[in-house]
Amino acid sequence: MHAARDGMVHAARRGIAHAARSVRRAMAEDWAAFRRAPRRTVATEALAGALTAALGLVPLLLVHPDRPVLAVVEALYAAFLMPLRRHRPVLAVLGTGPLLVGPNVWTLAVVPLIVSAATRRIAPSRRAWHAVGAACAVIVVLTAAGSLVRPGAWVEELAGNGLSAVLLVLLPALAGILLGRRRPLVSLLRERNAYLEQARSLTAAAARMEERTRIAGEMHDLLGHRLSLISVHAGALELAAARQAPPLAGRAELLRTTAGTAMEELREILGVLRREDAEPESEGHRGTREDITALVAESRQAGVTVELDWSVPDTADPSAPTRHSTHRVVREGLTNVLKHASGAPTRVAVRGTHREIEVSVTNEAPCERRHPQAGNRSGLAGLEERIALLGGSFTAGPLPDGGFRLIAVLPARPNGITLALPPPATGEAAAGGPGASWGGAAPAGARAPLSGEVLTWPRVLGAGCASALVILPTVTFLIVLLTTAALR
Repeated sequence: MHAARDGMVHAARRGIAHAARSVRRAMAEDWAAFRRAPRRTVATEALAGALTAALGLVPLLLVHPDRPVLAVVEALYAAFLMPLRRHRPVLAVLGTGPLLVGPNVWTLAVVPLIVSAATRRIAPSRRAWHAVGAACAVIVVLTAAGSLVRPGAWVEELAGNGLSAVLLVLLPALAGILLGRRRPLVSLLRERNAYLEQARSLTAAAARMEERTRIAGEMHDLLGHRLSLISVHAGALELAAARQAPPLAGRAELLRTTAGTAMEELREILGVLRREDAEPESEGHRGTREDITALVAESRQAGVTVELDWSVPDTADPSAPTRHSTHRVVREGLTNVLKHASGAPTRVAVRGTHREIEVSVTNEAPCERRHPQAGNRSGLAGLEERIALLGGSFTAGPLPDGGFRLIAVLPARPNGITLALPPPATGEAAAGGPGASWGGAAPAGARAPLSGEVLTWPRVLGAGCASALVILPTVTFLIVLLTTAALR
């Protein structure tokens, strides 16, 4: 007999010790989650608790309840339950039972909010229904216990509390579970869209790379062969001119070196086409003063009278795209002068500040009337497009005296524009798990999406519409109940 009693006492002590450890562990986890939560989430939860307390306490100043102390305790208890709906949703649902039985009718307004918000975060839905059933059992037990303490029409009180449980617990729980199913569907739909968008981008990148490789091969086969022939014949012409016509040897050497330079630039361009993110090796010095001076010197060797006006301060540090565009503008202008106005005096001006670079190539009317080479203005159109992408301006046109001028104004540091997709929310946070309990962000997932049958907008919208229809009787009941309490 004594042994059995001692065993029961020992088992009770172990149970109490285990419960105490569980409570301490839960409090430690709650405190750690609270410290990890963003300040905005903490402020929101504090405000929600304060409003809940005010909703339960302020009406008591106007409508005095039968048991004021218990009504005040119930209001503070409701304020305590409000933050639990996010981190401990099962406990929040179970804790709504005393609110339906207590004397403070004003706290009933927050019961649907707590139940719907808590059941939305409980997964799976079977577990949520278990919590709701336990809350209803708590209501029945507390109602029966109250009838023992205060004898009266306990059948009517049980019926009223049962109606309140249906309208304030069961229906909000149904709405919360529907919304809880809707949230992961929306998250998975976003993930599916991001996944398909990424697949489309990769497919387009592969197609571009294949086409660029094909173009690079054709350019190498056609232009490379032609430039090699020009370089070989120019070398032979240079040797012949050195023996037979020494004054023409310089022009022949220029032709040979120009063909060699064109072949090197062609190889650089082919390397850019064959590699996705490659840049030409000579990009680093293009657009500098030495580079522009070299362009002007080459044009002088070709017979163009060119003058260079460089007034960019040494402290200015334009970006690589700006310098490269400066090189392109000067080269295109001098090439046009050589093709259409050979021999005309030309002036290249490069002026700049720390904010912008202005490049102009101006040539006078040619001294001799000659038939210029035909052109299709594709070079000027390409320059205009390139400069527009950098955020600059470009103008080109004839002058009243018969000359021609092209001017480009480039920003020294153009602002790059990048497009990025927002990372989809996945994992426990998408389903309302512990990772999202205090508003923490979940990492973006990379798994393949579910089937298209699951991720459809009708199902997603249907869950939201059904939950709205379910909550309408709850709102109506609350309005009637609170209005009756205010008029009493």
